[in-house]
Amino acid sequence: MFSGLVVVIGEVRGRVRQGGGARLEIRCALPGEPLTCGESVAVLGACLTIAKATAGGFEADVSPETLSRTTLGALRAGSRVNLERAMRLSDRLGGHLVLGHVDATVAVVSARPAREYSTVRFALPSALAPEVAEKGSVAVDGVSLTVSRLGEGWFEVALIPTTLSETTLAALRAGDLVNLETDVLAKYVRRSLAGERPGITSLLAGLGDASD
Repeated sequence: MFSGLVVVIGEVRGRVRQGGGARLEIRCALPGEPLTCGESVAVLGACLTIAKATAGGFEADVSPETLSRTTLGALRAGSRVNLERAMRLSDRLGGHLVLGHVDATVAVVSARPAREYSTVRFALPSALAPEVAEKGSVAVDGVSLTVSRLGEGWFEVALIPTTLSETTLAALRAGDLVNLETDVLAKYVRRSLAGERPGITSLLAGLGDASD
């Protein structure tokens, strides 16, 4: 579990294919106690398990599923990545609950800088639209953001100076792909409502029969 508050920007040192998957080597200086094998780290919003802790960072295996559903398959040596260590139960929740389970890769529609701030519009697949709400939360490349505007097939976020300086989002340009995770609470609400519909339909049908 993560909060969507990026701790540090790391750099990909190498990527080695392993069958249909790959192993990433990340150079970083994450604060706190030393990294350990088996620990979870969010890399551009995708939860990865550390396979090997190194002097200058860590190595992590990426499954074929993760490569196909995220932007991690496009990473090369020199790529910059947002990193966050898994939360402790005692940590402050400054962002929102982020699982590190990417729902889709979406394209940047536009990026409009305005003095110290920037407004970025992203494409929104229709399948995920019910899970995104104005003033609600999303995670983009692992960064917890608030939806500032919402329309048919798109949503916008406003990036503050801290986000621009402490994450990779300042480099976004139209056409770039990012990892999107919708709010986990929205997922469960949607699932619950979908599960209630058949029952409601049956009840209304029964009332109709009784009145005949």
